[in-house]
Amino acid sequence: MSSSTHTSHKIAIITGGSRGLGRSSAVNLARRGVDTIITYQRNQTEAAETVRQVEALGAKAIALPLDTGITGGFSLFVGQVEQALAQWGAAGFDYLINNAGISHHAPFDQVTEEALDSLYQVHFKGVFFLTQKLLPLINDGGRIVNISSGLTRIIYPGSAAYGAMKGAVEVLTRYLAKELGPRGIAVNTVAPGAVATDFSGGMVRDNPEINQQVASLTALGRVGLPDDIGPMIASLLMEENRWVNAQRIEVSGGMCI
Repeated sequence: MSSSTHTSHKIAIITGGSRGLGRSSAVNLARRGVDTIITYQRNQTEAAETVRQVEALGAKAIALPLDTGITGGFSLFVGQVEQALAQWGAAGFDYLINNAGISHHAPFDQVTEEALDSLYQVHFKGVFFLTQKLLPLINDGGRIVNISSGLTRIIYPGSAAYGAMKGAVEVLTRYLAKELGPRGIAVNTVAPGAVATDFSGGMVRDNPEINQQVASLTALGRVGLPDDIGPMIASLLMEENRWVNAQRIEVSGGMCI
């Protein structure tokens, strides 16, 4: 395949793309002909599986290690992104999905400073500065999706610290939409409800009691699955949704309505 063919493909960067929502997003973008750079923190085996699934659909993929909670590593990562883009004959990329995250559950009066700092570094500071670092490489007319949570609207005791950080991301999204508008870059928040993944130690997926509780609170009568979210994210990035901007879109099956 020639480099000229490469550059005709749209390219996405997805943080935390080795599993769950990140993998589903990469696979569903591949179905739409989008090549992907995914990041993973530790699980290289799962990251390689995402790459395999994307390539099986005829798109290109590469997995790069990145801890989104350590801003000091971002310059090195951006350099690796530039190298990957050059291999594909591209000077920039089109879509950024800030998906990587860590979970946290504790009553407000038991949240430690260390836990709050970790959430801040990954969910807000990391999103803020990684996006800033990648801005020169995002093509004009591109798209950014920040992953938030149903927990910014649905108040679930024990999620104060996590929900508050995601709330900050939602405000940041609207500022980015305004400031990047002159470049034609649309920025939106996708807020999944409870999803059966290995997030939070697989709590929603593996604990029958929690699974049933979530299902009972959801209008469509079941918990979410990664493949309920990934196709929605992929479609949001497509040209048909170019006029959707600065929005918080909850994808929860109608949870707690």
